[in-house]
Parts: sequence; C-alpha cells; structure tokens
Amino acid sequence: MGATSLLCAQGASAAANRPQTLMLYGDSLMAGYGLSHEDGFAPRLEAALRDAGHDVKVINSSVSGDTTAAGLARLDWALADNPDIVLLELGANDALRGIEPAQTRANLMEIVGKLRDRDVVVLLAGMVAPPNMGKEYGDEFNGIYPDLATQYQIDFYPFFLDGVAANSALNQDDGMHPNADGVKIIVERILPQVVNVLGAGS
Repeated sequence: MGATSLLCAQGASAAANRPQTLMLYGDSLMAGYGLSHEDGFAPRLEAALRDAGHDVKVINSSVSGDTTAAGLARLDWALADNPDIVLLELGANDALRGIEPAQTRANLMEIVGKLRDRDVVVLLAGMVAPPNMGKEYGDEFNGIYPDLATQYQIDFYPFFLDGVAANSALNQDDGMHPNADGVKIIVERILPQVVNVLGAGS
C-alpha cells in the first residue's frame, strides 16, 4: 500500500471510529430551563446513551424562547458543528403565541429541508397545541408533525412531553417545563427512538 493509500485508509478508519454527534435543536424544553445542568435533558440523554453502550457526543443547541422562525434564522450557524443527527423539537412557543400553523409548518419544512440537504439524519419530536387555543387551531397545529414526518420520510417521536405534560408532579411551578423527574421520564421514553436513529446515522 502506497503512502497516499495508507493515509486515506487511516483517515477512513478514524472517521468510522469517531463518536457520532447528536445535536439537540429546540427551545426551553431541551435547553434545560429552570434546572441544574446535570438535570437537563442533554446531559441526561447523553448519560443514558452511554449507559446503553453508545459513544455519542451530544451538543445542545437549544435556546429558550425560540420559535420555529428563530430556529430557522440561526440554523446555518448551528450547523457549523457538523452534526450527524439532529433531534428537532420546535413549535411549542409558536402555539403559545398563537402563530398561524401554516407559518409554523413552513418554517419546520425549511429547517428539515436544510438538514436533509446536508445529509443530516433527523428525528422530529412532535408538539401539541394547548387546549385553550381551540379545536380548530389545535387540529391544524397538531397535524404539522406527522405530516412532515411522512412527507420527508424522517423518524418521528409524536409528542416530546409524552407522559409528562399536565402532570403537576413532573413539572415545575409554571406547569409547562418538566422538572428533574419529568426529564427522566422524557429521556426514558424517547431513548429507544434516539438509539434507532443512531443506527441510521452511522
């Protein structure tokens, strides 16, 4: 084997052996709002993945207060970290602010499209509109996530707060953000889906 071939082979081997990079791209629900660092979703998920035998680098690029428009606006900058996989969780703040679901859908479509163009594996975490927004708004908003998952053929976790939403024992005093026990439940429930996409991204 020549020197050039040897270097290429060594480079390919190093790339194959490097840990995968999973970027969390969301709002306060993933940013760890109101929690100590160690109780946040990102460190809890990374620890759970390592306990399950997966060598994964988790980058938390979530920003409290982000809408889908804000997430779209900063996406190119965030992708400088060159993630292999993105867990996308945005839209809760759109619903809370009553943003037109059509706009939320368009923003998420553009985000997913940009990720797919860069061959990033996407796990889309769905969100549910609060009941006070009314049935018509809720039906339109809630349909965004399964529609996008089908349209783009991406992995889909139907509701990020599954098992935690509306449970006072699992949320902080504001009733919207999970407490440490709530985060534990979220990690346990979403972990199998995350493991599944790690295989797709390898």
